[in-house]
Amino acid sequence: MNYLIVGLGNIGVEYANTRHNMGFMVLDAWAQASNILFESGRYGYTATISFKGRKFTLLKPSTYMNLSGKAVRYWMNELKIPVENLMVISDDLNIPFGTLRLRKNGSAGGHNGLTNINELIGTQDYARIRVGIGNEFGRGQQVNYVLGELSKEEMEEMGEISKRVIEGVKAWATIGADRAMNVVNTRPKKSQDEQKQ
Repeated sequence: MNYLIVGLGNIGVEYANTRHNMGFMVLDAWAQASNILFESGRYGYTATISFKGRKFTLLKPSTYMNLSGKAVRYWMNELKIPVENLMVISDDLNIPFGTLRLRKNGSAGGHNGLTNINELIGTQDYARIRVGIGNEFGRGQQVNYVLGELSKEEMEEMGEISKRVIEGVKAWATIGADRAMNVVNTRPKKSQDEQKQ
C-alpha cells in the first residue's frame, strides 16, 4: 500500500520557522526521527518511509504554498496514488495553537494551499490533518501573522506536536480514518493539564 503524505509550506530559509510552514516542520521531524533525507525532485522534495507494510512518500512541495496543487497532482500521477491514500498536513488559523483536526475531506477553509490542491486534483475528498496556529492578530494582519515566526515557547512545543501528527498519519493508514479521528482530534496535553489546575 502506497501513500502520499504532503506537508504544506513555503521553501526558503526565511520561511523555515513560520506558522504557515507547519506541514514542512512535521515532515522534517518525521524524516529526522527516521534518519532519512529528502531528495530534490520535480515540484518538490521527497523521502520514503516504510511502516507496517505500508510505504509513505513524504512530499514537501517546492512550488510555494499557492501552487501546492501542481506538486500534489504530479506526484499522485507519478506514484499512482489514489486520492483515498492522500494525506495533506497544513496549518489552520481557526483552531488554537497545537490543536489537531483530522478530517476525511472538506473545504479549503480559506487556506490557499488547500484551495490550489482542490482545484488541480479536482476534488476535496482527501484526508488532511490541520495543525492549529491560533488567530492572535489584529485586523488586516493575517498575512503577517501566518508568515511570522513561531515564538520560542511555540517552537519548544513543535516536537510533541509533530509526534502527535505523525502518530495520526500512521493511525489513519493502519486503522482507518474514523478510528484515527478519535485518537487525533483531542486537545493538546498541555491544555488538559492547564484545565485541571
